[in-house]
Amino acid sequence: MQSFKKYLLSFALVFFAMGCTQQEMEQEETTTEPATDFTEAVAVVHPTEDGDTTGHVTFTKEDDGVRVQGEFEGLEEGKHGFHIHQYGDCRADDGTSAGGHYNPADNPHASPDAESRHVGDMGNLEADSDGNASIDYVDNTITLNGPESIMGRGVIIHGGEDDLESQPTGAAGPRMGCGVIGVANADA
Repeated sequence: MQSFKKYLLSFALVFFAMGCTQQEMEQEETTTEPATDFTEAVAVVHPTEDGDTTGHVTFTKEDDGVRVQGEFEGLEEGKHGFHIHQYGDCRADDGTSAGGHYNPADNPHASPDAESRHVGDMGNLEADSDGNASIDYVDNTITLNGPESIMGRGVIIHGGEDDLESQPTGAAGPRMGCGVIGVANADA
């Protein structure tokens, strides 16, 4: 009889443990974020209190990286730092609520083609004499999905040229325009 009780107790413990494991697995499934598969993002840039910069930039997933395409106006002629910043928050009049450059790997500031750089280092836009600038290149560091995704981050256009060397910002001057990166409407 004693061994039968031990057998029943062992059986009950195994059954209880299996039930707990099943419950933990079900709970984990409901709390894990679903994987994303974004293929296009967009940021509409609005002027800060000191700027007149407007425009938009799209980020499109391609086989060899993310294509960055943008059109901007309201800039002074010359080069202007162009970065992805930590937060998609343009509430501050001067754009500072967007935080610093997006840099999840804690790399040094550099050019967009550098081997080691901030994810947010996109170099410079060059405005013509009418204050218009455009950009179109493929970036192999930026991602739209995964733990270092740019989704929900900020885009900042600066008043001066990014020297691509000064740490941690490139000494590009004040923030002239700010936008938030969001999911693009594929039908727009």
